[in-house]
Amino acid sequence: MNIATPPARLACSEDEWRVRCDLAALYRLVAHFRMTDFIYTHISARVPGPEHHFLINKYGVLFDEMRASDLVKIDLHGNVVEEDGESKPVNAAGFTIHSALHMAKEDAFCVVHTHTAAGIAVSAQKHGLLPISQHALKFYGHLAYHGYEGIALDLDERDRLVHDLGSHKAMILQNHGLLVAGRSIPEAFNLIYYLERACQAQVQALAGGGVDQLVLPPEEVRQRTAAQFNGNPEKSLAHSEWAWASALRLIEGSKLDWRA
Repeated sequence: MNIATPPARLACSEDEWRVRCDLAALYRLVAHFRMTDFIYTHISARVPGPEHHFLINKYGVLFDEMRASDLVKIDLHGNVVEEDGESKPVNAAGFTIHSALHMAKEDAFCVVHTHTAAGIAVSAQKHGLLPISQHALKFYGHLAYHGYEGIALDLDERDRLVHDLGSHKAMILQNHGLLVAGRSIPEAFNLIYYLERACQAQVQALAGGGVDQLVLPPEEVRQRTAAQFNGNPEKSLAHSEWAWASALRLIEGSKLDWRA
């Protein structure tokens, strides 16, 4: 049986289609690891080329059903620039958050934002992410915080998001959720996976008692562990690629091919 080529595939380059497929796979993996919030939250990736376009989810598509052709190409002003003629709505708050980082950070190739129970719980705690697990120590000294300003519809918030993120790749949006910006789609997946797991561990650890009941590693151990994770950026990218290749096997054979 011949399967029709999606119009989106005909309207984009090989490089863009490759990014579309990887981004759709990331949506599926976020769903696989239960980091979704129904149709809300968003993941974006930069489109290769000089036009400063990026891809984001079509509003209303469940993450575990996301396909390459469901992604919407948008410019930095929020205008849909698809060429296949299909109407594709996008989440305005998603545009505000993601465009801020794509505009300001050249290395922000892929941006992931989640509203998980553990992420929201830690985002509401005054002490933030505690250095109580190996997962959390990956972000020790490498994690930013941004105060809650309401639903992210105000374009003025973009400057404050960028300022608060600074040189980091991960940020906790207080009373809101988690945000990471990776140099690649595999790195973004690695970052959000580790940050989410760190938050899950913290919520469960605190369920057994207050902060004063927790064992915290000595400061020198925290610094050394963070350096082990972050001291070699190229090695970190390679590890992300290995994990990504393994993770893709988790979503093979799903009900809809993400590469469609």
